[in-house]
Amino acid sequence: MGHSTGSIEMKKLGITARHYNLAAALVLLLPAILSAATDKNIDAKKSVLIIHVGKAGMFSAAGHAHWVDAPISHGQFNEGAAAHVEFSVDAGKMIVRADEKTSAKDRAKIQETMQTAVLDSEKYPEIRFRSTTVTPLGGQAWKVAGALTLHGVSKVVSVEVRRDGETYAGSGRIKQTDFGIEPVTIGGGVVKVKDELEISFRIYSAGK
Repeated sequence: MGHSTGSIEMKKLGITARHYNLAAALVLLLPAILSAATDKNIDAKKSVLIIHVGKAGMFSAAGHAHWVDAPISHGQFNEGAAAHVEFSVDAGKMIVRADEKTSAKDRAKIQETMQTAVLDSEKYPEIRFRSTTVTPLGGQAWKVAGALTLHGVSKVVSVEVRRDGETYAGSGRIKQTDFGIEPVTIGGGVVKVKDELEISFRIYSAGK
């Protein structure tokens, strides 16, 4: 009787079973819809991504220590139930910062080598990262794994990220050879760039 009475009341209100099922589905999907709506844009002007390029070889002390600023062009993230992050870097805008012992001439040569022999930025103008899993570690920290596309090659990498006030900071390591890049050598290999690169970052949300 209760079911019949309910059906009659629904008909009086013009509500069909189809409408009822649709409403129920929307209620179930509502948390995911709200979570997706909370995506935040990355502040490309304030965020920092730095690559440390180490030296190896018999006379590595004779080489130049340098760092590379890799400006983020755009990106979004979400630390909610549907946590994820994705961003892009304009390879052509990456800038070498060498130590104070490096002359302007050598600095320009290192910059040119990075853009041509290493990045081949005209052919591969964009570096992208898109997360596949974000695992909470507690204390506003996460392990983020995802696909990094560099030099036309995509590989899975993972980093640990920690929230520090309004920023998200972390670091990780990648190998150039994993992405089809041959580390630069000088003098037949007596000085060469390490295959492994150290990457550190501080990400700001837009509007903060």
